[in-house]
Amino acid sequence: MYNQRSEKFLKPCDFPEIKHGRLYSEERYRPYFPVPIGQRFTYECDNNFVSPSKSYWGYIYCTKDGWLPEVPCIRQCIFNYVEYGYYSRETRHSLHESVKVDCYPGYSLSNGQNTVTCTENGWSPPLKCIRIKTCSKNDIEIKNGFLSESDFIYNLNKVTQYKCKPGYVTEDGNTSGSITCLQDGWSAQPSCVKSCDMPAFENAKTKSNATWFKLNDKLDYECNVGFENRFRRAKGFIVCQDKGWSHIPTCYERECRIPKMGKFLMADPKKDRYKVGDLLKFSCRSGLTRVGPDSVQCYHFGWSPDIPICKDEVQSCGPPPPLFNGEVKETKKEEYGHNVVLEYNCNPRFLMKGPNKIQCVDGTWTTLPKCIEEERTCGAIPELDHGFAQPSDPPYHHGDSVEFNCTETFTMIGDRSITCISGMWTQLPLCVATDQLEKCQAPRLTANEANQSDKNEYDHNFNFSYPCRGKLEQKHSICVNGRWDPEPTCTIQSCHPPPPLFNDMKTTVKYQDGEKVSVLCKENYLIKEAEEIVCKNGRWQSIPRCVGLPCEPPPSIPNGVVSHELDSYPYGQEIIYNCSEGFGIDGPAFIKCLGGKWSSPPECIRTDCFNLPNFDDAMLLGERKESYKSGDQVTYRCPKFYQVDGSNTITCINGKWIGKPMCKGTLMCKGRRSYFLIFHYSSGKCGPPPPIDNGDLTSFPLAVYPMSSSVEYQCQSLYQLEGSKTVTCRNGKWSNPPKCLHACVISEEIMERYHITLRWKEHQKLYSSSGDTVEFVCKYGYSPSTQPQSFRTRCIDGHLEYPACVKR
Repeated sequence: MYNQRSEKFLKPCDFPEIKHGRLYSEERYRPYFPVPIGQRFTYECDNNFVSPSKSYWGYIYCTKDGWLPEVPCIRQCIFNYVEYGYYSRETRHSLHESVKVDCYPGYSLSNGQNTVTCTENGWSPPLKCIRIKTCSKNDIEIKNGFLSESDFIYNLNKVTQYKCKPGYVTEDGNTSGSITCLQDGWSAQPSCVKSCDMPAFENAKTKSNATWFKLNDKLDYECNVGFENRFRRAKGFIVCQDKGWSHIPTCYERECRIPKMGKFLMADPKKDRYKVGDLLKFSCRSGLTRVGPDSVQCYHFGWSPDIPICKDEVQSCGPPPPLFNGEVKETKKEEYGHNVVLEYNCNPRFLMKGPNKIQCVDGTWTTLPKCIEEERTCGAIPELDHGFAQPSDPPYHHGDSVEFNCTETFTMIGDRSITCISGMWTQLPLCVATDQLEKCQAPRLTANEANQSDKNEYDHNFNFSYPCRGKLEQKHSICVNGRWDPEPTCTIQSCHPPPPLFNDMKTTVKYQDGEKVSVLCKENYLIKEAEEIVCKNGRWQSIPRCVGLPCEPPPSIPNGVVSHELDSYPYGQEIIYNCSEGFGIDGPAFIKCLGGKWSSPPECIRTDCFNLPNFDDAMLLGERKESYKSGDQVTYRCPKFYQVDGSNTITCINGKWIGKPMCKGTLMCKGRRSYFLIFHYSSGKCGPPPPIDNGDLTSFPLAVYPMSSSVEYQCQSLYQLEGSKTVTCRNGKWSNPPKCLHACVISEEIMERYHITLRWKEHQKLYSSSGDTVEFVCKYGYSPSTQPQSFRTRCIDGHLEYPACVKR
C-alpha cells in the first residue's frame, strides 16, 4: 500500500530528446507529455546509427531514473569501399572499433597509420588512401654495403636494414644498421668503413680493450717475457689496412745464436740453440790465458758480456784511472797484473751508478762507474725499541750514517749504524733481551764440503771456522741470534759480469751471491721498477727497464692535422698525420716519441695543380677547370697545318705540370691539280702512357718517353689484369694497354630471391675475381629449375649468371 502511494509522487518523464534519432510519430504523441513511469514509445535512428539491438528502430522506456536506454542511437560505421586500397566485402562496425586498411603501394592513410577507427563523426581518418612520399633503392648508394631487403620502393616511415660487406662495419662498429624513409628522403646516408677485428696474439698481449678497429687504426702490442717479434723487438704495432691487419702479431721465443769463438776457446754446454737466461762457460786450452769473462748469459739483446779470447801472453795495467767524485778503496800501485780487480767508492753525497769494480784485462782497465750527486735527503732518524741513536744534526744527506746503542740487558742484532741512501734509511738493527738470545744449530755441511761439527748448538756471537775440501784457507761464520751469518757453505755462487744494460758500461768482473749493481739510464730515459740488479743463485735478477721520457703534444704542420689526439704521449708512441684536401704527405706519415722528443714531422705538399700553362700555337681541348688532381691529364691540339711534336698531353704530378706540347709547321707543295702536305717526321718518342680503368702505372708518368721505353700497369684490389702488364713505345705510339676486369659481387638479395646458396660454406665470400668459378646449390626444401651446369658459373668482368630453384 505504501509503495503504491509513493509511486504517485514519482516525477513523470518529459518529452525525450534523442540524439541522432526521433520518436516514431513524435508530433502525434508530443501533446501527451509528460508521461508517467512505465510508458513505452517506439523510436527510430538516423542513417549510420542503430539502437542497442543493432536495429534502426527500438523502444524507449520511462523509468524512475529517466528514459532508458540512456543512449538510444549508437554510431555504426560501414566498411564498404577504400579509395586506392583493398577491401573484400562490406562490413559494419560499432563506435570506437578499429579496422586495418591495406593501401595500394605508394599510398597510405592520411595519418600515416594502417588503421581507421569508428567515431561519432564516422571513420577517422577518412576511409581513403592518399599518395605518399616514397623512397627508392636508387636514391641511396651505400659505400661498401647494400640494402638487405629485396623491395625497390619503400613507403614513408618504412624502416629498412642495410648490411656492410665482409670486413666492413658501420660507424658504431656493427655489421648492419637501419635507415628510415622520411618526407625529405632517406633519414641518413649510411657508411660502411673498413674494419679489423681484434687479432689473435701469439705469445703477445695488448692493453687495448677494443673489439674492432677502423682503417688506418694502429694497435700496439707487447711480447711476453722471453719473446720477440719478427723485427727482434719486444714491442710492436700493427695497422688496419684494406686487406686486413698489416701482419700477424706473432712473437717468437728469444734465442741467442751460437757465438763466434776463437779456435783455442772451449765452451760449455754445447747446444744448437740457446734461450734467454742460458749461461755459457768458457775455458782456454792448456798454456793459454783467458782474456775476458769466464761466462756469458743470453739476454734478449744477445750475449753479454763480450765473448773472451785466448792469448799466450797478456799485458799488465798501469795505475787505475781517477773517478770524478770518487776514489779507489785500495792503495794505488804503479802496475797491476792481468785480471786484478779494484773497487771504488763515491764521495759523501754521491751515489754510484754502474759496476763498482774495474778489472785489468790485458793491459786495459774496464769501464769506470759514475758518481751521481744525490740531492734527496732522509727524514728524522727512526726510533729503535730498547735502543737510542748517537746525537747528530739534520739534514741527513746521501751517505750520512747514524750509530745506535741498546739499553742495558739488551744486545744489538745487525749493523750498529744506518745509512741514508737515496732519501731512505737502511734497515734498523734490533735490540733483543740478552737472556732471550737464541742459539744456532750446528751447520749441516755435506761430506763433499767439510767435516760435520762435533757440537749441536752454539751461543750467540760464536765465530765458527771450517775448512772446505781442496782449500787451505778457513772460512768463517758468526752465530747471530739463532742464525749463521753468512750461511756456512763451501758452494760459492757467483754471477758472470753484469750486462751493459742501458748505459753501455761494460765490465768483466764477477760478483758474488747477494751483491748488487746500481743501474744508470742514458740521458732522456727514466728507470722503471728496481734501480739495482741483484746476483742470486748465479744469475742476475730484477733486471730493470729504462723508458724514454714522454713527449709534449706533437708539432703542428701547415695544411695537416694529427689523426688522433691523445691525453698523453709516452715514449715510443707513434702519431699519424693527415693532409688537407689537395695536399699529400711528403715523407713518412708517422712520427715517434723518442726520449722526450718527436722525430721529424712530414710536410704536406700541394698535390693539386692550378693555372694551366700556355704553349705557343697549342690550344686546349675541353673546358678549363680551376684545379686539377694529381694524376689528371690535360690534352692540347695544334692548329690546321700543324702537328704535335711529342706528346699532346700534360700531367699534374704533386702540384706541378709535367709535359710541354709543341706544334711544328708542315711544308705545303702545290701541284697542278692538288696540294700535298708533307709533315715533319716525329722522332719516335711517346707521351705519357694511356690511362686504364681501375688500374694504375707502377711508376710516375713522364712527359716524354724515348723509343722502345716500357712501363708496367697494375690493377686495383679485386680487379683481374687481362693482357700484357707491359706496354712499349714504338714509333711514337704505345702498344695496347691491358684491361682490369671487374670482380663479381655475389648478391645475397639475388640468392634469396632464387632460393640458392654458395656450395662451399667454409669458403663463403661475397666477391670473386674475374675468371673465378663460383658454385651454388639449392636451399633446403627447393629443387633446381635451371640446367645443372648453371650451378657452376664463372665471373666474367663483373658479370655472373645465377641459377634458380623452386619449392619442391
